[in-house]
Amino acid sequence: MTRILMIDTNQALAEAIGSQCLKHGIAVRFADDLCKGLRQLLDTPVSLVLVEAARLRRSNVDLVRLFEAVIPGIPVVIRLDAEGAMDEQVRYELHGFRVIREPFDVLELLAKAERPVRAVMPRPAQAAAAIKAACR
Repeated sequence: MTRILMIDTNQALAEAIGSQCLKHGIAVRFADDLCKGLRQLLDTPVSLVLVEAARLRRSNVDLVRLFEAVIPGIPVVIRLDAEGAMDEQVRYELHGFRVIREPFDVLELLAKAERPVRAVMPRPAQAAAAIKAACR
């Protein structure tokens, strides 16, 4: 089953995306901050992670290292507001993240993954160490 982890504080958007996902047979897990979301990944396989840009308070290089340690090979999509700066989008894309702007629908989100990927469980020791270091 395809499962998305959505790390976002916009409750209305989370509910709307969750409802759309269910219509397409996609399960959704929610977290309101990055550390809570990363901890969910220790016991929940996912196919895609959608993160609100405002939740990312680390450098893009640190984020790449963190996500690769926790969920290697899983697409990470960064959500930007419609009025977000283009240079912010480019910085994320240059580091290998996919970017989506509001408004969007689930099909557009899934297209950002390029192709469905199987849900992956992280390597527990490596993932736990990376999460512990990032969420002190």
